[in-house]
Amino acid sequence: MTLHETLSDQLGKGTLDPRLSGIIKLAILAVGGQGGGVLTGWVEDVARSQGYAAQATSVAGVSQRTGATVYYVEMAPHRPGDPVQVFSLMPAPGDVDIMIAAEMMEAGRAIIRGFVTPDRTTLIASTHRALAVSEKMVPGDGIAPAEEVRAAAEIAARRFIAADFDAVAVRNGSVISASLFGALAGSGVLPFPREAFEAAIRASGKGVEGSLRAFAAAFEVAANPAAEAVAAPPSRTATAVSGPARLMAQWNALAARVSALPEPAAEMAMPGLRKVVEFQDLAYGAEYLDRLATVQARDSAEKGWVLTREAAKYIANAMAYDDVIRVADLKTRARRFDRIRGEMRVKDGNLLHLTEFFHPRAEEIVGMFPARLGAKVEASPKWMARLTRWFDKGRHLRTDSLRAFLMLHVLGGLKGWRRRTLRHAQEQAHLARWLETALAEVPRNYDLAVELIRCRRLIKGYSDTHARGLSKFDRVIAATLMIAGRDDAADWCRRLREAALKDEEGKALDGAIQTIRSFA
Repeated sequence: MTLHETLSDQLGKGTLDPRLSGIIKLAILAVGGQGGGVLTGWVEDVARSQGYAAQATSVAGVSQRTGATVYYVEMAPHRPGDPVQVFSLMPAPGDVDIMIAAEMMEAGRAIIRGFVTPDRTTLIASTHRALAVSEKMVPGDGIAPAEEVRAAAEIAARRFIAADFDAVAVRNGSVISASLFGALAGSGVLPFPREAFEAAIRASGKGVEGSLRAFAAAFEVAANPAAEAVAAPPSRTATAVSGPARLMAQWNALAARVSALPEPAAEMAMPGLRKVVEFQDLAYGAEYLDRLATVQARDSAEKGWVLTREAAKYIANAMAYDDVIRVADLKTRARRFDRIRGEMRVKDGNLLHLTEFFHPRAEEIVGMFPARLGAKVEASPKWMARLTRWFDKGRHLRTDSLRAFLMLHVLGGLKGWRRRTLRHAQEQAHLARWLETALAEVPRNYDLAVELIRCRRLIKGYSDTHARGLSKFDRVIAATLMIAGRDDAADWCRRLREAALKDEEGKALDGAIQTIRSFA
């Protein structure tokens, strides 16, 4: 069958847009590491193998997450000996036939830039998220809603094909470029047979088997959208607890105390107990349940045990704080190394070099001292300046080396020392003040007590991140107490907390506090 006959046949079946019988214009938006260049090369190869002239260009964005690279391919039927069509170097708004987005927000960017139009564009997008720097910088939940992009795509595109093509690739031992290529083939929007696409992959000679598996899986998803076979993420079922009989008896006793709690609270208290015990030990877990019992005694079924449920979550977070010991422990766990090897797709025989960025401030160093000594050192500007000179340097530790790994491993094993440290004493005192402040509001304003418990969400992380969160927490609590007698105090506490989570500098919080001061 000639090229003309192939095009006529597909036009008759309705699988090919009539406009694509001339120049086909295809654009790809991908960020670093997603194989946009490889995908572009495959598209060029398959076009040329089918008697088309093709030209590909790429224009890099400002950086990896502030601007995706735009890959652009133009192709047109070409007979040997005929003059070659002059192609454009960049896509133009309203003039793109096929748009491929390697991530959901990149699909949104394509729509905003006018590359996706309802009269001509087929949009193929992966629904997974690779968070932008601007999303990660927000202290709270800064993730942009993918549902809004999907809704816009349904309106903006002539045809919209969406699935988690990254998950398809990972399950088949490949990368997203292969699954997007399969989705392009499965969409039927190009007048080329499946075999031509597969031949382009084979000709590349790298990772062929895995790429072909991902291609085939994505082909089926795109060709049969109603039967999308993207597996759901595995459920996070808790690992069964095991250990020596003596310790298991203590654990079972703690678990029985959790089971005796009201159901809404018990549901949150069990993961809280696991977290606290993992952080320290079984005795620390008993302390967690003692504190939770104090909260429960002030709560009631009439209120639905909301206060106890929220306390179960945030007391656990407060007790399992991030200190030097915990950070070192987390960095040297075997499952972390396994996760990194999996994410980097390290194969047997490959060497993995892993560099950890370790930057404790003078405050973290003093926090490891015995409580009394640490308090004296922390109160001395001279000693704090000296410790800053000695330790305030970003350290790069190669934990694939024995020396660095052992240093962190030994440091992470100092759980037995933790209870004697200045940091532990400070955390315990802060936790007690926070609970006392919240519980004091229960008789007067139950909802305010709940919101004060939830304010613990502001404190997280390590080093500077922890210091900023602690400062915001203290400011929110102080501002809330200024208006604790008002009927809308709980609502204002919630507003203050949300303002504190909006930006790292705390500008939104400053504005909210200023508003409160104007009528307090």
